Parts: sequence; C-alpha cells; structure tokens
Amino acid sequence: MHIHILGICGTFMGGIAAIAKQAGHKVTGCDANVYPPMSTQLEAMGIELTQGFGAEQVDLNPDVYVIGNVVTRGKPLMEEILNRGLPYISGPQWLAENVLRDKWVLAVAGTHGKTTTSSMLAWILEDAGLAPGFLIGGIPENFGVSARLPGAPALDPASVSPFFVIEADEYDTAFFDKRSKFVHYRPRTAILNNLEFDHADIFADLAAIETQFHHLVRTIPGNGRIVSNGREANLDRVLARGCWTPAERFGVDAGWQLGALHEDGGFDVLLNGEQQGTVRWALMGEHNRLNAIAAIAAARHAGVAVKDAIDALSRFANVKRRMEVKGVAGGVTVYDDFAHHPTAIATTLEGLRRKVGDARILAVLEPRSNTMKLGTMKDALPGSLALADKVFCSAAGLNWNPGEALQVMGAKAQTFSDFDALLGAIAAEAKPGDHVLVMSNGGFGGIHQKLLDKLA
Repeated sequence: MHIHILGICGTFMGGIAAIAKQAGHKVTGCDANVYPPMSTQLEAMGIELTQGFGAEQVDLNPDVYVIGNVVTRGKPLMEEILNRGLPYISGPQWLAENVLRDKWVLAVAGTHGKTTTSSMLAWILEDAGLAPGFLIGGIPENFGVSARLPGAPALDPASVSPFFVIEADEYDTAFFDKRSKFVHYRPRTAILNNLEFDHADIFADLAAIETQFHHLVRTIPGNGRIVSNGREANLDRVLARGCWTPAERFGVDAGWQLGALHEDGGFDVLLNGEQQGTVRWALMGEHNRLNAIAAIAAARHAGVAVKDAIDALSRFANVKRRMEVKGVAGGVTVYDDFAHHPTAIATTLEGLRRKVGDARILAVLEPRSNTMKLGTMKDALPGSLALADKVFCSAAGLNWNPGEALQVMGAKAQTFSDFDALLGAIAAEAKPGDHVLVMSNGGFGGIHQKLLDKLA
C-alpha cells in the first residue's frame, strides 16, 4: 500500500510514517515545515518528503491519504482530496486499523509525563524480553527511535510480540474527527497519569477534557487494567462517571506507593504498604518517581514481575529533551527541557533545585504551546517559576505581554521580544557554577548551542 501523510513532520505522524515503512508500505509525505531533525530521520528511512500542501501532490496517486491534525480546510491538497472524493483517514484511525487491532495496547494518558512514562514502560517490557512495539512523542535514549513495530520476544523468537505501548494524547484527532486521539487506541492497560486544563485552543474548560477521558475509560475492557494517579481528584471524578475495569491507584496510602528516598536519588517502591524493592537511578523529581511506579504497575499487568521492572528502571536512560544536559561552558551547565505548562515548569524546577542545592538557576522560557500563546495560563507563571533565581522569558509570537504577567517577580524576571537580546542577557548574567534551564516545546532558535558558544 502507498500512503501519503499530510503533516508528516510532527512527532506523532512521523512515528506513524516510520511504523508504516517498517510494515512494508510505500510512504511519502508533506508538511509546511520540512526541516531537520525529523526530515533527516524520515529521509534516512527512504521516505520522500514534499514541502507544503500543494494540490499537485494528488499526482502521486497513493492508495490513501493519512491526515494529521495540523491539516485544516483550505489547504490546496486537502481541498483537492475532498473535491475528487479521494480516500483519506486520520493518523490515529490508520494506526488503530493497521497496527493496533490485534495487539495488547498499553496506553499512557495524562496532561503531563506521557512521554517519559511511555518510555519507561516500553523499556521495562523490552528489558523483560517482550520486544514491544511503541509510538512515543519523544525519543527514549534506550531505543534511539520514537516508534517501531513489535519484535520477536526472547521467550518465543518465532512469534511477534503482542504488546504495543502508545503515548495516548487527548488532543483532537483531525479536522474531521474532533474526538481525542486516544479513543481510537482501545487499550487493555491504561495509565491515567494526571489531568489538568490544557489545550485551550480546542477545549473550553476542564470538564470538556474530563469527558474525553471518560470516553477513553469506556473503551477499556473488563479484563483490562486502569492504573490511576490517586492524588488527582480530577481523575477520581472521571472514574466516578463510570468504570467497568479493575483500577489500581498510585501515589496514595492504598495501592502503589513511594517509599523512602535515598541520597543517591533512588527510592523504595511499596505496594499496599509492603516493600517491593528499590529503584536505583539518577532521574530527578517526585514526578518521575510517580511515573515510575505507574509504569511498574502497568508492566505487572502485562506479566512482568515487579522486581524485574524495578531492576529494569536502573538502566532507564530517560528521554531526549527531558532535563537533557546540552553542555557545559565557562562553568555554566545548560539544560534542555520540554516543560511548557505551568505545572510542568514548577515540577522541573523543583527537581533541578533538589539536585543543585543553593546553586543559581537561570530559567529561560519560551511560551510556545497553543495554550500558552493564548495567555490562558499566564497568571500561573510567576508561581511556577518561583524556584528560579533569574527568569528570562521570550515574548516573541505572543498576543499578550509576559512582562506584565511576571512583573510581580520584580527584577528577578526579564522579558525580551528580540532573540539576540535575550541570548545576550542570559550570557551576561550567567556565572561559573550556574545552571541554565531552557524550557520550550519547540526548537527555540537553537538557543542551547548558541548560548554555549557565547559562554565558551
């Protein structure tokens, strides 16, 4: 089958492209911004890319067009597809029908931590010899790729693994299917990590997102398992609307619990108050410890012994762009992190503060997500940045003034509309021993390397 993917350079659609190619399909694609690293990765797989959404691409004559949710009405190619009555399908539906249909799907949903928790879960299954397939919205360093088909399990190399781990996003599916992506996946095992208001461009309020999570819960079979964050009243409210699947909770007194935290960053895992073992790793923050016990619980449902899951996490190498050290120059350490929601910003800073103690943290923020661009979360920004010693915020591309939102922080915070001015101010402020934490869900103009070059 020849599939042509519209919006191929997004992480999710790029993952579908990789999986389709592995499955033996001919894959081509287009996007408004075809540039590295995704374009390089796709071209290395032999996938032909086209810049833009020109109507002439119908001459490729694929069997089906797979439509990403960045595609809107008015794109010339999409209009030509509709006018000619050509076959098209959303990315999540194509994945469900062609890859997930016969699989034991383990889905990780939540406002925060989906990528990291999915990566942990995939790695636990991999370390146990189960060779899962996966599609994750980032690149787990244990694998080096964001997506793959299931492989041959160690216990039965003549077969194909039934397991598939997927990052289950609540964002909408396509312009013609406004349901959340995750309702297509039909998981047997589901992690509900947390639930807050986000995606203000498509959801009117928190209740609208809770309804989508309720729809996900409705698809999980009675012989499945839900692993839910017991600290989240919003998730409790979702489950109270109807739940037909056994549910385990984590992070509270009953169920999966965090035990003692060790000086080296390791922590004990408890189940109903009983010690299960100690995770030995270097990851920072309680959020990652909660992610870990959720992944351990989900892996146990798939047949992995708890002690083996705990042991596997000692070899978990995290995900790119999750507190990733980009380099050290002039005695200053520069980090890259994907945090862009106020809760994620606060959690990331908390983890770094615990690691560096009294050393100065210079927080650099690009409010780039659709929700942040709308200014929906602006009042929460000062509180989320409280643990930073200095704050540098980009005002580029915003229709609200971050300077006004951050003025309660006084001289501690500065905002810049000009990228070079922002870069220069950070470099002038940074001193040996400082830690510069750059937070953005985009490329931020390559600021990490440019800053390292200036500091050097």
